[in-house]
Amino acid sequence: MSPRKAAADAAIYQLKITLRDAKPPIWRRVQVPSDITLAKLHQIIQAAMGWYDCHLHEFEIDGQLYGEPMPDMDMFVEIKSDRTCRLHQFVTGEKYKFPYMYDMGDGWDHQILVEKVLPPDPAVRYPICIKGKRACPPEDCGGVWGYGELLETIRDPQHPEHDEMLEWLGGNFDAEAFDLEATNFRLQQI
Repeated sequence: MSPRKAAADAAIYQLKITLRDAKPPIWRRVQVPSDITLAKLHQIIQAAMGWYDCHLHEFEIDGQLYGEPMPDMDMFVEIKSDRTCRLHQFVTGEKYKFPYMYDMGDGWDHQILVEKVLPPDPAVRYPICIKGKRACPPEDCGGVWGYGELLETIRDPQHPEHDEMLEWLGGNFDAEAFDLEATNFRLQQI
């Protein structure tokens, strides 16, 4: 089903996706059809934040974990498929919150807040990002705390790892940068 067709039949949820414990805050505001699956929302978060989908993820809804089931790990914790659960099945309205974790090693913990429930706009292709703040941290930098250390390192030309970290980042990194146009281009590829 195309994004326009899905949106024509569903309410639109305006979500604020915030990376917890990031200071200053890193967040994205996206609008999505209410009938998408959690698996689709995972793809949207990856594109909106700027992650590369290289690691496991999970949502927690009313105490139940959703993600990619791992049968060999079910004896420890049951993870239901995120392909079978749709947003409108559990979102109770505006102000509903739920967590999303990406990369269990680095622990990129996000809070998703349903800010508004809107009627679909036939002129808009969903999903769409309408605002955001700050760059997505690089993958595999050690979570929020490792990211803070990385930023300190690249800001200090005298730091012994300054050049190595800049090279690892590809030569330059602006933690304040957010490109709305590039974000929406990624979202349109979903």
